[in-house]
Amino acid sequence: LVSGSRSSKTFKPKKNIPEGSHQYELLKHAEATLGSGNLRQAVMLPEGEDLNEWIAVNTVDFFNQINMLYGTITEFCTEASCPVMSAGPRPRLWDGGTAAASHFGSCGRTKGLIPAHWYVSGVPFPKNFMSVAKTILKRLFRVYAHIYHQHFDSVMRLQEEAHLNTSFKHFIFFVQEFNLIDRRELAPLQELIEKLGSKDR
Repeated sequence: LVSGSRSSKTFKPKKNIPEGSHQYELLKHAEATLGSGNLRQAVMLPEGEDLNEWIAVNTVDFFNQINMLYGTITEFCTEASCPVMSAGPRPRLWDGGTAAASHFGSCGRTKGLIPAHWYVSGVPFPKNFMSVAKTILKRLFRVYAHIYHQHFDSVMRLQEEAHLNTSFKHFIFFVQEFNLIDRRELAPLQELIEKLGSKDR
């Protein structure tokens, strides 16, 4: 089921993990062990690896796999064919949590009686999502800043400065577009941000 190309009619396809990155190597390890046919071995934490990173890489890969699989059957999973998100004939009803229940309740649905395609594609984000996203993005900015300030010589030796600059520029334009990082937080790279931004004016 692990595949390099993912497509979906419901979700936007996710970019693959960058080749050569540590996460990529973890994913390749997972693929290799999956190929052995021993799924118990495939899910085990590789020796010397961080548990959180292993969980994160696999969670993203599972999302991509489910995304791909569900994308192949979306035309068959409609409100008419699957009026309730359940599994099997017995009443095993799943809801999307309190936020989903209140959202779907406003559409005339009660808790647990959510059509499957709504469950898959329509569960609202949690109320604190933007706050969590801002924290994650602020921390990602700090990684960029660390790379630029402490490791740019290595980046140049590896001839990756164009990739880094493009990635950072995309990141900065995104966070600026939606005001996701306070300007004061951007101070360590303000000169670079202005330089990158001026090229697009």
